[in-house]
Amino acid sequence: MTGRKLLLSPPVQFSLVLKPSGSQEADLCLFCVAYILLTGMADESLFDFLHMEIVSQIYKEQQSGKEEMDNKDRAVCVSVLESMGFRVGQGLIERLTRDSPSFKDELDVMKFVCKDFWTKVFRRQVDNLRTNHQGTYVLQDNTFSLLTQLSNGKQYLDQAPKYLAFSCGIVRGALSSLGLDSVVTAEVSVMPSCKFQVVVQKL
Repeated sequence: MTGRKLLLSPPVQFSLVLKPSGSQEADLCLFCVAYILLTGMADESLFDFLHMEIVSQIYKEQQSGKEEMDNKDRAVCVSVLESMGFRVGQGLIERLTRDSPSFKDELDVMKFVCKDFWTKVFRRQVDNLRTNHQGTYVLQDNTFSLLTQLSNGKQYLDQAPKYLAFSCGIVRGALSSLGLDSVVTAEVSVMPSCKFQVVVQKL
C-alpha cells in the first residue's frame, strides 16, 4: 500500500508519511491532527473533535453493510487506529527531540515522554510514573484529555477502548523513534482517569 506524504510548509520543515486507512474522511482528519500537533497549533476542542471523527469514520467503514460489529471487526478498528497513531507519534517525537541532548537511559526517555511529550500531545503532564525497573512502566493520567468529553465515572466505560487506541499508537510510535520497541496498552476503570502500561521489548 502506497503512503501519502504530508508536506508541512515553513516554518515547519517536516514530512510525514501516512498510509491510507481506507477511509478518505479519516485520512483527512489524521492529516489535520498531524499538522496541528507538529505546528504547535493545538486547539483543545479542535484536536478532540478531529480525534473523535477519525474514530467514528474508521468504525463506520468497518461496519458498512453489516447490522452490527463483532469482536473481530472491533479488533480491526483498534489496529487501524493504533497504526495511525504510531505514525503520528514517530513524526512528532522526531520534531520535539531534534535539538535535544541524548537521553542517558531508558528511564530518562520515559521521563521525557511523561513530561514534555505528554504536554505537547495531551496538554498536561502524566500524574504518576511507576516502573519495576525491568522494562515495564505504568503512566497514570487522572484526567486524560481524550476521555473527558465522554463521561465522568463508569458511564460509557465500554466505549473507552476505541478512544484510546490512537493514543497508544502515538506513545508506541514515539518510543520506537527513540529506539525503544514496546507494547502499549491502556486501562480505564473510572473515566476520565486512564492508566497506560508500556512494556519495553528487550532484544
